[in-house]
Amino acid sequence: MKLTLFTDYSMRVLLYLAARPDQLCSIAQIAHAYRIAQNHLMKVVNDLARAGYVESVRGRGGGIRLGKSPQEINIGTLVRHTEGGFDLVDCASCVIAPACSMTGVLKEALCAFLTVLDRYSLADLMDRRQEMGLLLAGTASSPKSADDVRV
Repeated sequence: MKLTLFTDYSMRVLLYLAARPDQLCSIAQIAHAYRIAQNHLMKVVNDLARAGYVESVRGRGGGIRLGKSPQEINIGTLVRHTEGGFDLVDCASCVIAPACSMTGVLKEALCAFLTVLDRYSLADLMDRRQEMGLLLAGTASSPKSADDVRV
């Protein structure tokens, strides 16, 4: 299973904002930090703002910030919101669909996937906030060896 770039970018925006809870951030800053196109992020941020995940402050000195606390942002709910649908395969057009058990197996797998995501909030992903902030700012040094990487 692969999530869309829209979901990926949505998570990146929320992680960026959660790493900077006391500041307003710009879409340009986020795009620069992740080295992605600002135009892509504009659509993502607009959607996140309409859904209440992000709050937009207009005018001089404006920007965006989280619209909810990180504890209130459930990852499973976010993924359901950002993904258009979860049809893993097109069983409706398959000639063996009436006799095939694959549809049920895939639905079960998808349910398990979302159940795991439902157990986490944005706050749960922020246990290494300081390190994440440094990496996004481009000031953290790269690990020197595989032993230096913590998973």
